[in-house]
Amino acid sequence: MGKKEIKTNAMRILDRQKIPYEYESYACDEFTDGIHVADMLGYEHRLVYKTLVTVGKSGGYYVFVIPIEEEIDFKKAAKAVGEKSLSMLPLKELTKVTGYVRGGCTSIGMKKQYPTVIQEDARTLSHIYVSGGKIGMQIRLSPEDLARAAGAEFADIMM
Repeated sequence: MGKKEIKTNAMRILDRQKIPYEYESYACDEFTDGIHVADMLGYEHRLVYKTLVTVGKSGGYYVFVIPIEEEIDFKKAAKAVGEKSLSMLPLKELTKVTGYVRGGCTSIGMKKQYPTVIQEDARTLSHIYVSGGKIGMQIRLSPEDLARAAGAEFADIMM
């Protein structure tokens, strides 16, 4: 018998929605930033996206997916989700709010479905890489499929 395939919640959701994806796992015990992961796996930086969780002035949570080398523009991001202002979710609250840990956070399958926005430039790419829902796991899928699985919209949210 072969080794049992390890599926994350995000992968099970993609399977249920019949969304095609590929995954790659890598040895990693603790948080590693996306640039280090991309270099380790030989991915082009422009294809690797990070998931940022924010809290709005209203107290609502919002998820943004942007390229690893870019920075979120909080004014543009707030406008995209109809908030006055946004700030990063304190790290100590990440697991409680999303069900994921830092470095393993993905926009697919959080504890609740939060409004999610993917940087609009992603639409021009055939595929992107995002966290697979745990540290040491990357998922490759089309930006449109990520948007479908995460209930996301596209907007310009970068600096």
